[in-house]
Amino acid sequence: MKILTELLDLEDIKVISHSLHDGIGIILQIGSKKLSSICPRCGTKSEKLHQNHRHIVKDLPFGDKPVFLEINRRQFKCETCKKPFSEDLDFVRKKRTYTNRLAHKTIKEVLDSDIQSVASKGIVTTEEIERMLKDASEVLPNLKPLNLKRLGLDEIALIKGKGNYCAVLIDLDTSQLIAILSGRTQEVIKKILIEWGSEVLDKIEEVSIDLWQGYKSLVTELMPNAQVVADRFHVMTQINKELDTQRKKEKRNIEELIKKVNSASKKYEYEQILEGLKNSKYPLLKNEDSLSEEQVNKLIQVKNVSPILKVMHELKEKFRKIFNKTNDWYTGVFKLGMWLSRAKKHFPNSNNTIIRWFDEIIAYFDNGTTSGVVEGINNKLKLIKRSAYGFRNFDNFRIRCLLNWHFNC
Repeated sequence: MKILTELLDLEDIKVISHSLHDGIGIILQIGSKKLSSICPRCGTKSEKLHQNHRHIVKDLPFGDKPVFLEINRRQFKCETCKKPFSEDLDFVRKKRTYTNRLAHKTIKEVLDSDIQSVASKGIVTTEEIERMLKDASEVLPNLKPLNLKRLGLDEIALIKGKGNYCAVLIDLDTSQLIAILSGRTQEVIKKILIEWGSEVLDKIEEVSIDLWQGYKSLVTELMPNAQVVADRFHVMTQINKELDTQRKKEKRNIEELIKKVNSASKKYEYEQILEGLKNSKYPLLKNEDSLSEEQVNKLIQVKNVSPILKVMHELKEKFRKIFNKTNDWYTGVFKLGMWLSRAKKHFPNSNNTIIRWFDEIIAYFDNGTTSGVVEGINNKLKLIKRSAYGFRNFDNFRIRCLLNWHFNC
């Protein structure tokens, strides 16, 4: 029994007996070495045993053998309160069917995979895993951020293509997920921001957002000292979208001309243009310095057959370089103004958006704040989402997301 007690390695707990059952595993009957317990109501130490409560809980397996602990959670009678109370066992929570260390190990496995995969091992059930996750969430920080200076606001699609989004709030300085909300409406986000209180909101200096007026309004209303920074990558996305729209338009036009033309020479000419436009999406939209040799050749080809796409691609790259290579606000404003004057004809929609959000876009040049961290976290959230079929509701998904950043492994 002494060796088993040492192997069990639970403080103030001794093994009284053991048995091995085929198809079940190892059952260890254990008991406390302490002869007394402290009343949770008045703090009085009591040795007066009122009654025994025996039940079995799961523990970490021994090799390939499941281990069960037969626990006696004794009930004492407080001589001061004159009321009974159950002793506190620090290795297992009350009303739980598993030890704390088994829960800790299980949560770590779930964070690396998913609920169903872990439950399939047969040690714990999906219901027990969900309970473990909820228990773990109780010891998370209350997620009222401390010393938050730069906040990132973004969203992630819960179900792709269904318009079902949830808001994501990030500490840009620590790259920590602060909150993931069930929706992205102003009401949903405003609720949690108000819960943080003015002692948090007044200290926020910058908030990086996409080009949604709702986010901007929230910052203006609730964060009086914060500068709104329009995320440069979202602006880049809009420019790329307009460039791709023009690519599709030219491709459609050439295809229509090929159908209508009667001249063989003209048809051949149009087919050569079409060949240049085919498979040109990624060479046009991808960062030019990241293109493969094959994509570089395709880019040259499409520029040769489309003067408009050539100019638009060069403008797109110029916009990207303004933000990559400009380190001061004054130069950034000057270069962006020059870009707008050149791009008005080819990027009318993006041009109007940039003018409308000009103050928030040029705020980038103050500290180089972007939502790049947010996008990285969103990618991780998407991975969690793909394995989240084992979660029965959004709250379980939210807990798992938060645990990935705040669970002490």
